[in-house]
Amino acid sequence: MLRKTVSTTIIGSMQGFLSHRINYSISAVDVVGRELIKSRELEKDELRPLYMDFQATTPMDPRVLDAMLPYQVNYYGNPHSRTHAYGWESESAMEKARKQVADLIAADPREIVFTSGATESNNMSIKGVARFYKAKKKHVITTQTEHKCVLDSCRVLEAEGFDITYLPVKTNGLVDLQLLEETIRPETSLVSVMTVNNEIGVRQPVEEIGRICRSRNVFFHTDAAQAVGKIPINVSDWKVDLMSISGHKIYGPKGIGALYVRRRPRVRLEPLQSGGGQERGLRSGTVPTPLAVGMGAACEIAQQELEYDHRWVSMLANRLVQRIMSEIPDVVMNGDQEQRYPGCINLSFAYVEGESLLMALKDVALSSGSACTSASLEPSYVLRAIGTDEDLAHSSIRFGIGRFSTEAEVDFTAEKCIQQVKRLREMSPLWEMVQEGIDLKSIKWTQH
Repeated sequence: MLRKTVSTTIIGSMQGFLSHRINYSISAVDVVGRELIKSRELEKDELRPLYMDFQATTPMDPRVLDAMLPYQVNYYGNPHSRTHAYGWESESAMEKARKQVADLIAADPREIVFTSGATESNNMSIKGVARFYKAKKKHVITTQTEHKCVLDSCRVLEAEGFDITYLPVKTNGLVDLQLLEETIRPETSLVSVMTVNNEIGVRQPVEEIGRICRSRNVFFHTDAAQAVGKIPINVSDWKVDLMSISGHKIYGPKGIGALYVRRRPRVRLEPLQSGGGQERGLRSGTVPTPLAVGMGAACEIAQQELEYDHRWVSMLANRLVQRIMSEIPDVVMNGDQEQRYPGCINLSFAYVEGESLLMALKDVALSSGSACTSASLEPSYVLRAIGTDEDLAHSSIRFGIGRFSTEAEVDFTAEKCIQQVKRLREMSPLWEMVQEGIDLKSIKWTQH
């Protein structure tokens, strides 16, 4: 009975894929297959899937678009033109937006630098601080679960001769504060720890980290792209020196972000790009007024509706998790259960391949915890860092809930998820073995 093989028809001519890993009977689709599926889905004139991927991006709030439109059509002056009304109008709008961003994090508007997004803000912070202070300090500390742009920026610095410490995290995803404090050295210039993890939703103890860094005279940068507009933030209370912000994560436009740079005590950066010296000389280039206005409006709306949004998202998240876990056994929530942002839910469904589940849930836009490469499926480095078993890491799905999510969407997603997980497990010989009381960890697998 256990020798039976399982074959799955994925789409059209895509049949008979061999199992990628011995642990799974249903293989993930390769890159070519995924491209075929994407092109065919896009050609279909059908209803679009429900959107449950709010950590990737958010839909623009209609109120944000209303604020932006006049600056796309009528008020099109360069905000850095000081000799005529067109420039003055755009400059005034840009400065208003700067204040709106600053108010959301309790900062001074003069401390806000507009960028193209959180990736640029992270690059500016890490490379800028490290290079400016490199004569006396050449050590930077970050964690193993940071966003890829932070990790890659640190690798660039390593190639330049800097010493980088990648702190491990505990199994709940949180930083060990004692280990952090012990790692700081006299030559440490910067500590970079994200506020809310983009994959598992864990919220780091940023206030405690800020106090440690300030007491040791080390600058503290946090990537707050997933936190700004979703949780209350006060950069002074948190003792943050640099904070990265993204426009499209808070129902604003894509292509705009911001970097908070503390004035007192002053933080110095080496600019990444040269030019006209805009944005206090830290980020040369014309600020796109419509995008800045949109981001400012998004921040103002987020500040007004922060409490309501958080209650709504928390309710929907609890509804989704309780529904799924009450119907399906062997489901694990990744990351700390308490110290987290509720709208980011990462669940691992044992004995189910995450990619197969995503393909089955075509009516819902979700993302997998597995990072796909052309040659193989590798589990997420974030899940590996928290010690998740490889099998569970391969079976993870991230559910993103936001301002515009509805109860009906959450119920539909939960129902579809329950249905497809049960179906895929019925096809899995591993699930069959577990039902018969076989301990899978006691089996010595061999490859042929």
